[in-house]
Amino acid sequence: MLGAMALHITGDPHADELLSTDPFAVLAGMMLDQQYPMEHAFRGPAKVLDRFGTFDPARIAAADPEEFAALCSTPPAIHRFPGSMSARLQELARIVADEYDGRAERIWTEAADGRDLMKRVQALPGFGKQKAQIFVALLAKQLDVRPEGWEAAVGAYAEDGFRSVADVVDEASLQKVRDYKKQKKAAAKTSAGSGPGVSPQR
Repeated sequence: MLGAMALHITGDPHADELLSTDPFAVLAGMMLDQQYPMEHAFRGPAKVLDRFGTFDPARIAAADPEEFAALCSTPPAIHRFPGSMSARLQELARIVADEYDGRAERIWTEAADGRDLMKRVQALPGFGKQKAQIFVALLAKQLDVRPEGWEAAVGAYAEDGFRSVADVVDEASLQKVRDYKKQKKAAAKTSAGSGPGVSPQR
């Protein structure tokens, strides 16, 4: 088992089992969670495993890019942009294989504190500040990875509520997070349309 408890993010027992037992799968699922429904993004690693035969970072990094892109694009694809995401997944796998000896969990088990963990995650392809904060919150809330200062590093994502995938533990909480994101988008649109020079709140 990866951490304190089994993950229940995707609604698919096979995909959730992989997330619960493979640190690289959780990391890859988070990377794929962009412009795509979160439960489908986190099913991506299981799709790759089923088609490729392994989710080992070194094997993924060494795969032929065209063949790997075709595998990721086969319906149901791993993402709405399977070509660019397959390349990013291979890049992520390469970093984990080369810098962490193929063990993704070293990104967080060897972090000195919350700020260091944020820095490590933000150095990965596809992880901006907000996504890194959500991932660190996911590690803390669901996998009991709580380096000193993690709450300050992730801000509001450390609070109780239904803000992100870090708070998804079943179908009901997934729906609450969806609703929260819809409300934020609607508020951002209202704010953007309220006058010149007003940008949406993130």
